[in-house]
Amino acid sequence: MDSYLVPFAYGEAEYVEKRSRFIGHVWRVDSEDQARARIAEIRKKHYDARHHCWCYALKEGNVLRYGDDGEPQGTAGQPMLNVFQRQGVFDVCCVVTRYFGGILLGAGGLTRAYGGTAKLALDEAGVCEMRRWSTLAVACPYGLYDRLRLLVEQRGGAVEDTEFGADVLLTVSLPQEDAAAFSDAVTELSAGRVEVLPVEDRLRPGPRMMV
Repeated sequence: MDSYLVPFAYGEAEYVEKRSRFIGHVWRVDSEDQARARIAEIRKKHYDARHHCWCYALKEGNVLRYGDDGEPQGTAGQPMLNVFQRQGVFDVCCVVTRYFGGILLGAGGLTRAYGGTAKLALDEAGVCEMRRWSTLAVACPYGLYDRLRLLVEQRGGAVEDTEFGADVLLTVSLPQEDAAAFSDAVTELSAGRVEVLPVEDRLRPGPRMMV
């Protein structure tokens, strides 16, 4: 599976237009059930609001869904979904709640408000790359510990766990495509004394990306 972008964390943002208050929420989700549960959660939390417009996009099966919840067709859910499609973000659910301020915004105003609020919430959530990562175990002498940590960082990985005993046991995660090169670099660094052992490969999100 190719890498793709997902929300890094939960994001919430608020936008006010002509006294109407729009509250946007963004989550990373793994299924339609999770997305529907998030939508229901916001409906319950903001039970007194006029509209709860929503959308979600799942990479598996290329599932794209949205709802206008009483707003004119095409002015809410679709503009929200467009935000995530333009950014290439999947496994995402977004709900924008509207407290009506008494002044009609028109189709263009609604489209800008709902799409803009979704974008603000996504900016708060941030994005990261979902890709295959390899988890590796490395037992090294204390004298190589700092250099190995630096090597992991240089390869775009992270030290997940460290155990100090007769040697230092590092559990590290790296993008799958960099695992072989990392293993070769450890062999060279240690003159063949340190072995890199595979633990597992799995799809997982990476660190927050700067955009």
